[in-house]
Amino acid sequence: MSSVILLPLQAVLACVVRGVTKRQPSLFERLGHHAASAYLIDPVNLPIVLVLKPDPHEPQLRAFWRHAAPQADCRISGGFLTLLALVDGRRDGDAVFFSRDLVVTGDIDAVVTLRNALDDLDVTLIQDIVSSAGLLSRPLARLMQFLRAFDNSKAPHAS
Repeated sequence: MSSVILLPLQAVLACVVRGVTKRQPSLFERLGHHAASAYLIDPVNLPIVLVLKPDPHEPQLRAFWRHAAPQADCRISGGFLTLLALVDGRRDGDAVFFSRDLVVTGDIDAVVTLRNALDDLDVTLIQDIVSSAGLLSRPLARLMQFLRAFDNSKAPHAS
């Protein structure tokens, strides 16, 4: 029953990962052999975690309840707004890591490779997700505006 609650989120995440795969194929090329890695993204203040498997042929981004989190090659943990700001390009990953607002465990090389691949994109991943969301683009853009305004923390910004 509890996994049924995640079904709508799973559908959105599948759409997101398909859209990013289609619009940003170079992202997966930049990952090299780390495209076979499983990245556990842990927003510590939410009851769910995400697992990203960026295989360019069968990419997956799935949500799991925290207590049912699968094994992964690496774990990226931080507050939801911090993780969102990193993906949105509004925070500097090194500064957030060294301030301990971001914790990385497991295969550090895979995480660094992912970070570098995201940094090399022409647009932020959030911009790409919003623009590829079809009918959900406008509500998603409004949600992002709200979250950006809500995130008024003093964490270091990306330069």
